Amino acid sequence: MSGENLQTLIRKSIYAVLVAACLFALPQIAGAQDWIKTGTGLGVQKVRVAVAPFVPQASSPQPAAQEFSDIVRGDLEYSGIVDSVSPSFLPTEPVSQPSQLNYQTWSGNPANAQYVAFGNLNATAADLNVSAWFYDVRSSNTPAVISKIYRGQMNDSQVRLYAHQFADEIIRQLSGGVPGISTTQIAFVSNRSGNKEIWLMDYDGGNQHQLTFMKTISLTPRWAPDNSRIAFTCYVPGRNNVVSAQICMYSLLANRSLSWPRWSGTNSSPSWSPDGSQVMFMSSMQGNPELYVSDANGNRPKRLTTSVGVNTSPAWNPKTGQQVVFVSDRAGTPQLYMMDAAGGDVSRIDLGDKGYVIDPAWSPNGQLLAFSWRRPDGNYDIYLYDVGTHELAQLTRDAGRNERPSWAPDGRHLVFESTRTGSREIWTILADGSQPRQLTRQGTNESPNWSNPR
Repeated sequence: MSGENLQTLIRKSIYAVLVAACLFALPQIAGAQDWIKTGTGLGVQKVRVAVAPFVPQASSPQPAAQEFSDIVRGDLEYSGIVDSVSPSFLPTEPVSQPSQLNYQTWSGNPANAQYVAFGNLNATAADLNVSAWFYDVRSSNTPAVISKIYRGQMNDSQVRLYAHQFADEIIRQLSGGVPGISTTQIAFVSNRSGNKEIWLMDYDGGNQHQLTFMKTISLTPRWAPDNSRIAFTCYVPGRNNVVSAQICMYSLLANRSLSWPRWSGTNSSPSWSPDGSQVMFMSSMQGNPELYVSDANGNRPKRLTTSVGVNTSPAWNPKTGQQVVFVSDRAGTPQLYMMDAAGGDVSRIDLGDKGYVIDPAWSPNGQLLAFSWRRPDGNYDIYLYDVGTHELAQLTRDAGRNERPSWAPDGRHLVFESTRTGSREIWTILADGSQPRQLTRQGTNESPNWSNPR
């Protein structure tokens, strides 16, 4: 969709797709550079970790123990900070408890591991009990780095959750306290049930399920900072029963939609303040598409921008809570702007070269902006921009349309939509542009947004 068509849809206040085109300038385009690793925590030396097959106890099902091991290993491999030992290099003797751990066998060839994760799984038809340990096998005199027991009901979801939790604890220990993302979720839009509804899935694409059943068009889901609610855009009757884009709210605690004020015109692109007390959004309630802010329940909307043209796609700096980046065509062509959270101190991010920017997104540390940019002679691709140094790097390269990036809470991963396989699907990628993974494969899927840790 071109930037010009997008503006036409917004100005007509119908069927807005809630993406903005903007003029974005480019200094020297580079590939993933060292400054990305520094800004995302990917530059640390990777630790070599082995995951021993978890041992089923008594009559426990072997597939459950194998699934637990595979999930932990997969989470560690995709963390960006772990060098995972291939299963083909693992010692053959089982290790289900600390007394069976042979330090020399695991730290020597061919495993050459520094750390080993191992344990056992005991399951009945109703109950699940997993004992899990994490040891430094190059230091035989130190106690367990991690020792955990997980107890719950025996089902596949519980096995997955415990494996993700154990992997996150390992990552937290190895990354200096930065939480892992294995228990996070991704909200996205899918039409696989016949309408564009909000769906949820685990960070690795598992457990995909439909959240809303509005039987209309739902777009741009955005998690509240505490994961209790999702704000999104929906097409519902507004004033005078005219169907238009409105802000909708879904409670994950109550498992239902919450009431939100309906205003005239187009209302779209919600963005939460870092403390969850406010929502910023685009609205044409007073004629021109401007940015407004309200409390978390939609009360007392206050206009923040006043300009000729479209102002949309706000993104709140999650670190400071004081900066907002947004898209505006106030200068005649769409460009990226910065302002303070009260609407003042507006300045243009002017880097010189033309192109279209869609949905800028802040990294959790408030240092980097991710966005989709279509160069005048190129395709929609994902780029990173360092706000402090003005450095810019390209993460995807001409493999379909790559749009709507969203950061994982660890600052090391991004999720986005892409047409590289021929259909619009959800993908994740490390923030240095490596390890792309496809998460969805059914229907048309778009507008992903990453939750905070649970």
